[in-house]
Amino acid sequence: MENAPTRTQSEAEVRAAIAAERRELADLFDSLSADQWNEPGLCTEWRVREVAAHRSTGVRLSLPAALAELAEARGNLHRTTDRIARGDATARSTTALVAFLRDNTHHPWTPPIGGLPAALGHDVVVHGLDITVALGRDRRVPEDRIRIPLDGIRPAILRFFGVDLDGSRLCADALDRSYGSGSPVYRRAQGLPLPTFGRRLPDGLLRGEPSNRFTRAAKGA
Repeated sequence: MENAPTRTQSEAEVRAAIAAERRELADLFDSLSADQWNEPGLCTEWRVREVAAHRSTGVRLSLPAALAELAEARGNLHRTTDRIARGDATARSTTALVAFLRDNTHHPWTPPIGGLPAALGHDVVVHGLDITVALGRDRRVPEDRIRIPLDGIRPAILRFFGVDLDGSRLCADALDRSYGSGSPVYRRAQGLPLPTFGRRLPDGLLRGEPSNRFTRAAKGA
């Protein structure tokens, strides 16, 4: 990754960014129609409803409860998160799902690896874009906020989500941010983390010769 040096955000700044993102997304969720809640997100195994349910998992489950769920799935993290998200999406109303997000804007949850920047990048920004990009909602994540997950992209993320960037370089429009090496693929800055988290974007949102590797058309969708 060849990025210009950037000032490291303080813990207070990252926490404020997480809280702001959660508040704004709760407002957006409140505006969704019943049909939109049942539309698929970019993570096509899940509807918007499952994505929203997944976002509340870290808030609701204690560490012992989360470990018990993981043990039941024989250590398979993907299977664990999928089962919990589907169960909560069925058992809880959309009003309750939004309330979990709105009432916990300052919850200190972080993923096992990556700390607060990863909480913003994975749990907040990426899953928010799972919904807004899939629904065609032109919500723009503020530049100072999106820089945090852009600077947090690491090879470990690519490996976890099975992403192969070989021969391609993801580049953010209007920001001096890129990841990978090879033929450039361009996307507005807020969408750049999505391919690194294994998300396939709708056709027409990427520019560059190898861009079809990262679109839904590449999966036959």
